Amino acid sequence: MKLTLGMIGGGPDSFIGAVHRKAAALDGHFDLVCGAFSSDPEKSKATGAALGLDPSRVYGSYDALIAAETSLDAIAIVTPNHLHFDPAKKALEHGIHVILDKPMTFTLDEARELKSIVDRTGLAFVLTHTYAGYPMVMEARERVARGDIGTLRKVYVEYPQGWLSGFIENAGQKQASWRTDPSKSGAGGSVGDIGTHAAHLAEFVTGAHITHVNAMLNIVVPGRKLDDDASALLKFDNGATGVLVATQVAAGEENNLKLRVYGDKGGFEWSHTDPNTLLFKPLDAPVQILRTGSGYLSDAAKAYTRLPAGHPEGYIEAFANLYVAFARQIVGGRMHGRITDVPVPCAADGVRGMAFIEAMVRSSNSDQKWTEVNL
Repeated sequence: MKLTLGMIGGGPDSFIGAVHRKAAALDGHFDLVCGAFSSDPEKSKATGAALGLDPSRVYGSYDALIAAETSLDAIAIVTPNHLHFDPAKKALEHGIHVILDKPMTFTLDEARELKSIVDRTGLAFVLTHTYAGYPMVMEARERVARGDIGTLRKVYVEYPQGWLSGFIENAGQKQASWRTDPSKSGAGGSVGDIGTHAAHLAEFVTGAHITHVNAMLNIVVPGRKLDDDASALLKFDNGATGVLVATQVAAGEENNLKLRVYGDKGGFEWSHTDPNTLLFKPLDAPVQILRTGSGYLSDAAKAYTRLPAGHPEGYIEAFANLYVAFARQIVGGRMHGRITDVPVPCAADGVRGMAFIEAMVRSSNSDQKWTEVNL
């Protein structure tokens, strides 16, 4: 039995809406049956028609969708940040499970309230921190937890992009326009858009939480309203320290997310440019190259793997793993024989992400640089 899925956002010129639709369809657990794809009813209708949906189930507003679709199983919310909280709140209150883009909300207060609604309703809720869906990220998490690198000491996470090196929002580039607009993106630009991914990846793999940041946010491109370059020193709750860089003005870079974690016995390194590889660096032994699809990996990594070793799996597959886990939360048990009871980004992670943004902004604007991540 397929679960019925609706979508809010994801209309013309949407990057992430198409990604969600592909990811939801990959394993056959969801059937997209309705949507409010744009605040412009005509654009919403056009998107629904292109997707082959019943015109009567394509809506001009998310309020109309939620009111009409009384038997819907789940909703994917793929709107800009300022339109995350209200549709998510209303969907949950109508008994609909929610999968939501990050960052979770527009403000930290909204995130706290949304988490309380998730807790109260007991409904499935997944936050799409995509990189948690990669098999070798899961493998790194499993090996750190079992002590392969000993006591965690140091974390380096960097996320350089170059696509905002010019003032492209001024030319009407839609993806840039809302991400650099404080009224739609929130208090953070690059720190909210990709810095939250970097922070979540560091916490997800290490199992440690960032407690304090010493941040510097920059606006490099003249005329821009939000930071396009962010960096910070980090303190973790287990005593480890770290460095985080999230910049969108590194001209020539594509999407080069990279994580390195070190303990007293060794380290791990993972890069989004080669996601099927995890480097293990023991203190007194040669570097080991661990690969997706290999028999020596953990059950958790195998649960996120579809193909034999040597067959590349990437972004859509990682995203789809979150949808498989979302389906499991809704129906329980196994999905097509794959064990999927693995950790996925949740509402608590969403609150942490919003608290991270808020702390980064406060730290950058303060003379007292070390700033607590206030949950």
